[in-house]
Amino acid sequence: MSSWNKRRRVESVIHDEKPDRLPVALWRHWPGDDQDAEALAAAHLKWYHDYDWDLLKVGPDSNYSVADWGVKDRWVGHIEGTRETIYWPIKSVEDWASLQTLDPQQGKLAMQIETLSLVRQGAGEDVPILATIFSPLSQAKHLAGKEAIATHWRSHPHIFHKALDVITESTIRFVEAAKEAGIDGIFYAVQHARYPLMSREEFAEFGRSYDLRVLEAAQELPFNMLHIHSTDIMFDLVADYPVHMINWHDRESGVSLKEGLAQINGAASGGIDHWTIHQESPEQMLVEAGDAIEQTGGRRLLLGTGCVVMNTTPLRNLRALREFAEAAKV
Repeated sequence: MSSWNKRRRVESVIHDEKPDRLPVALWRHWPGDDQDAEALAAAHLKWYHDYDWDLLKVGPDSNYSVADWGVKDRWVGHIEGTRETIYWPIKSVEDWASLQTLDPQQGKLAMQIETLSLVRQGAGEDVPILATIFSPLSQAKHLAGKEAIATHWRSHPHIFHKALDVITESTIRFVEAAKEAGIDGIFYAVQHARYPLMSREEFAEFGRSYDLRVLEAAQELPFNMLHIHSTDIMFDLVADYPVHMINWHDRESGVSLKEGLAQINGAASGGIDHWTIHQESPEQMLVEAGDAIEQTGGRRLLLGTGCVVMNTTPLRNLRALREFAEAAKV
């Protein structure tokens, strides 16, 4: 009997060893289900068992980490599965002072901890499970909106730093609770390492320094993944983050898998554009999958998309990608 399992397979690509086959994983949002721990866990377990992914990234709603500070949202049918914010609690720069450190055993955070625990119990120990963690700067955006926070960090940096300290401490406490729930790593989402949003100096001050504090809290976990969101990214400013895998929009950002792997330690996660897999048929997706293997030699690669798959992605495309990974020569 083969000694290979999902955990060893993902470990092999992290350490630049030859796997028995190419590991593959996709993730998505779960609107409606993401408002209830049991429903969200059940959705993930079905997703895992239906496609036999090699890694299970648990996807909460995008505002789960800030809901207990008063953010309100609603589901309006976006194909990506994200919810629309209808109330931001930070209206003025003075409102940042009202933030208090959150208890991960209360409110929406506790619901997510329960989800992680249920997923761990239901999936067993074979598959690495990752908790989604939004960076403190991303959470600040969810609290005030992207236009307001840009004004606040530029006009009142001292006040904004104090707020980021509170958000960071809350995030670290959540990571500690998630570790107790049995996770194997965090999926750390950075949304502001982008030139249209910040300068390099601003990201270093308001983004990177707080990111490293959160990542330090997760350092003993074996499967931490950084997600660099969107295009025009400052790849070089986060390439040295202490994680085991980096996921980015390699088909859209101008940083290819080959170029990215030359700058990072560990493995890359991606190879497929999330809009290509959303097409009517899988042909172009499989072309990209083949190219991903050519770029990487089938090493240091967790095959997947650079971001979430759409809720309306054809199921045959998902099956085709899973079957490709099973049959690919690496």
